[in-house]
Amino acid sequence: MAATETRLLLLGTVMLFEPVNGYQLRRELLSWQVEDWAHVNPGSIYSGLATLAKQGNLDRHDLVDGSREVAVYTSTPLGRREFEKLWREAVERPDLLSPLPFHTGMALMPLMSRTAVREALQTRLANLDATTRDQLAREVPAGAVPPHVLALADLWMGMGQTEREWLVTLIARVDRGDFGLRGEPADWQAPADDPGWQMATDRQRYVELIARQR
Repeated sequence: MAATETRLLLLGTVMLFEPVNGYQLRRELLSWQVEDWAHVNPGSIYSGLATLAKQGNLDRHDLVDGSREVAVYTSTPLGRREFEKLWREAVERPDLLSPLPFHTGMALMPLMSRTAVREALQTRLANLDATTRDQLAREVPAGAVPPHVLALADLWMGMGQTEREWLVTLIARVDRGDFGLRGEPADWQAPADDPGWQMATDRQRYVELIARQR
C-alpha cells in the first residue's frame, strides 16, 4: 500500500467494526468522505484489505451467508500492533504542511487507551514546541528570501501556534475524562437510520459463522 495513512485507516476501521465485510467497510469509509480529506480512492479499499490480509495484519474469512458468499475481515494480533505503531507515529510527529496522518489518527482515537492518547498528545506538543524553537533560531540573512516567502512562513508559524493552543485544550479534555476511549463506554450513539446498526446485526451473525468454521 502506497500511503501509510491509508494502511492506518483500513486497519482502524476493521478494528472498529470487526467482523466486517469489504462492502460494509467501503460504504462506511465513503460516509466519512475519505475521498475528500484522506484522498483515498474508493476503488483501492478492496485491494488494500487484500494486501493487509496477505501481510498477516488481517484474517480473511470466506463465509457462506444465506445464499451468498462473502469475504469477512478481522484483525490479527500483528495487525493490532501495527495499528498502534502507525497511530503513535501519526499523532506524535507534527508536520504543519502535511497534516493528513494526524487527522487520520484523530479519527481513530477511540481505539486507543486514555493513557496512550495522553502520552501521544503530550509528545506531539513537545515536538511541536521543539520544531517552532528550531525555526525561530534560524537566522535568515536580509534579502536571502523573497518577502512573499517570509509572509508564508508567518502563516506556518501562526498555524503552529493555533495547533499548540488546541492541543493544550485537547489534553485537558482527555485528562477530564472526555471522549469514549478504548475500554470505556461510548460517548456517542449513531442515529437510528445509520447503516452502522445493520453492521452490528451482521457482525453477530459473522461471529457465529466464523465459529462454525473452526
